[in-house]
Amino acid sequence: MSKKDYYDVLGVSKTATADEIKKAYRKLARQYHPDVNKDNPEAAEKFKEASEAYSVLSDEQKRAQYDQFGHAAFENGGAGGAGGFGGFEGFGGFGGGGMEDIFDMFFGGQGRGSRGSNAGPQRGADLRFDLEITFEEAAFGLEREISLYRDEQCPHCHGNGAEPGSKVETCPECHGSGEIRFTQNTMFGQMTNVRPCPKCHGEGKIISEPCKECRGQGTVKKNKKLKVKIPAGVDNGSRLRVAGEGEAGVKGGPSGDLYVYLYVKPHKFFERDGTTVYCEVPINIVQATLGDEIKVPTLDGQVVMKVPEGTQPGKVLRLKGKGIPSLRNSTRGDQLVRIKVVVPQKLNEKQKDALRKFAEISKDNINPEEKGFLNKIKDLFK
Repeated sequence: MSKKDYYDVLGVSKTATADEIKKAYRKLARQYHPDVNKDNPEAAEKFKEASEAYSVLSDEQKRAQYDQFGHAAFENGGAGGAGGFGGFEGFGGFGGGGMEDIFDMFFGGQGRGSRGSNAGPQRGADLRFDLEITFEEAAFGLEREISLYRDEQCPHCHGNGAEPGSKVETCPECHGSGEIRFTQNTMFGQMTNVRPCPKCHGEGKIISEPCKECRGQGTVKKNKKLKVKIPAGVDNGSRLRVAGEGEAGVKGGPSGDLYVYLYVKPHKFFERDGTTVYCEVPINIVQATLGDEIKVPTLDGQVVMKVPEGTQPGKVLRLKGKGIPSLRNSTRGDQLVRIKVVVPQKLNEKQKDALRKFAEISKDNINPEEKGFLNKIKDLFK
C-alpha cells in the first residue's frame, strides 16, 4: 500500500510554516493518542502516521529531501527516514509515559518528576471524630474531653528524623532541593525534566543515623487527650473545626485540622426545628373548657402556663424565649406547646349523670361548627 502524502496526513499545505506544522501535529496527536482511544485500532495507526509525517516535515533537511524525492528519499535506509523512525513503534518514543508525558511536552510541563517529588515541608492529614451528645448538651453547649490516636511530632528527634547528636548533611547531589533537573533534546526542542534525587530520595538531606524512636520518619503514633468546646445551639450533623489538631506535618510542615461531627440523641419529650422547641401536653376536658394554669416542662425546668378558657384540641400555645439559643447571636427561640385534650374512657355513674345534666342544659347551646353542619343537612332536604 502506498503511503499518504505527509502534508495531507497533517492537513497542511506544502507552503506551511514550521509553526503551522507543529500546531497541526499537536492537534492530531491529542485526537488520536492511544491512551484516549484504547478501543479504536485505527486511531493508533493514524497517530503513527501523524508522528512519522511530523518527524520528517519538522526537520528542514528531511523536509527538503521529501519535497524533492517524496517517500523515495527515505526508503531502503535513505536519509534516516522510516528506518530511523522505529522509536515510535509501540509509542516508545515517549518513554512509555502515555498521555501524561505527551501533554507535559506539549504544554511546557517539566515531566512527571516535577509532580512526584516529595521534597519540602508537607501539611499533615485532617482527622475526623464523631461525637454523640444529648439534646440538652446541644442546646446549652459543653466542653468534652476526647481521645485521639494520631501522628505527632517525634519528641526524641523533634521531627527531623535523625538521632540526636548524629550527623545530618545537605545532600551533595541536589544541594538540599530534593530534586534533580536535567535537559534533553526532543522533537519539540529542549525539555527540562525534574525527578526526585536518587541519592537522598527527595529528602534533600542525608541522615547518618536515623532516630531510634521514629525510625527516621519524624512522627510517632500517640494517644492524645483533647478538650473540645461545643457552642450552645449546635444541631444534629453540625461540624466543628479544631485548627491544628490533625496529624502532624512532615519535614516541618503544619499539622492538619480536626473535624468533630456531632450527633444529637433524640429526646423523649422535646423536638426541635432550628431554634424552636416543640412538645405536646395533655389536659382534661374540664381544663380545656374552663381554662387552667398547668406546669409545662422546658429546657430550663418546669414553668407555669395559662390555658385559656375554651381551648380546643390541637391548639398551640407559645412560651417565649424557652427554645434553643442561636449560634449567630445571643437570642433564644420559643417553645411551642400543642394541647392534647384527653377524653376520659371510664366514668362512674355520678360522673355520667353530671354529663347528662350538662348535655340537657346545653342542648340549645349547640357548637357553632355543629350548627353549621346541621343547617347544611336541612338544606339538602328542602
